[in-house]
Amino acid sequence: MMKSIHGKCLCEGVKYRISGGLGPVYNCHCSKCRRWHGAPFRTRASIDVSQFELLTGRELLSSFKSSDNVTKYFCRVCGSPLHSTYEDKPNVLGVALGALEGVDSKPEANIFTASKASWYEINDGLPQYESWPGSEERVRETEA
Repeated sequence: MMKSIHGKCLCEGVKYRISGGLGPVYNCHCSKCRRWHGAPFRTRASIDVSQFELLTGRELLSSFKSSDNVTKYFCRVCGSPLHSTYEDKPNVLGVALGALEGVDSKPEANIFTASKASWYEINDGLPQYESWPGSEERVRETEA
């Protein structure tokens, strides 16, 4: 039986399932992720769109185009950040691990530390990269 990971927003109006595993997990410290999550970093991974199944709340999804390439999706009721899409990689979704249950993957590095919050000290012992961990391709890898 294939592993399933479930996700939902704070008000539980949006619920979804991810079939299979996640791509590499990173803590992203870029200023956009910090502002989107209201936290010192966003823990995220990539999946193939074929792994994602929206169970409830399609009508509650809102989006914001945060750059030429990236669109962020969130619940319009509670504001929970859910996932990102990429114009140059239409088969990939970036998922926020904070909205997921049943994740056993651990972050492998901190990325975009050059723009980390000045008040936050990274002391988790993971490798740190000022920008991409070698390449953007590595961050967008999926298991599917």
